[in-house]
Amino acid sequence: MITRELIIATASKSFLVNGVKSVTIDKIVKELHTSKRTLYTHFNDKVELLGACLEEYNQEVKSENEAIIESADNVIEAMAKLHQQIVRRSYEVNPNFFRDVQAFYPTVLNDSYKNTGKYAHSQLLKLAKWGIEDGIFNSDLDIEVVGQTVMVMQKLIKDKTKFPSSEFSIERLTFGTLVPYLRGLCTLKGTQILKIQEELFKVSI
Repeated sequence: MITRELIIATASKSFLVNGVKSVTIDKIVKELHTSKRTLYTHFNDKVELLGACLEEYNQEVKSENEAIIESADNVIEAMAKLHQQIVRRSYEVNPNFFRDVQAFYPTVLNDSYKNTGKYAHSQLLKLAKWGIEDGIFNSDLDIEVVGQTVMVMQKLIKDKTKFPSSEFSIERLTFGTLVPYLRGLCTLKGTQILKIQEELFKVSI
């Protein structure tokens, strides 16, 4: 049976692997071994389907991040493992995916960013508060600024235009931006933990 969930799963995989522009409704229904009529009973068009796929993708990311935070022993470990996940996802997704969405479906992307930004920012605030409570981060931190700054730095690290992979490895970027920034947030206790767990920020692809 062709369900809404199956359509989203199939379309999402195709979008993420091939980019959005090259994936047509015809290709999706062919992969599903169904008809356009069946697909259109669940979605009005490709734009609505793409929006549903982004929503599902973002929900998966949110759940994965929450699981990482809950399982970590301290905020440094949590941030390192979250960083690992972010970098791995950037390699798993075809670069054309977000480029296509930005170029051809900006409204869908903006709606997605609004929802993603809310939970990503919320998770970073949670991490900052946790770090302060445990005496790992300085108590006078402006956690709103810290949260926004970390989000910007993560986007910057993934920007292949500014930092071509041929010249800048993820490890080089991480240890040139994120790790020094975290040192600035840490108390003496936090600095000692970061020094011990620094290797966690290295990502094996």
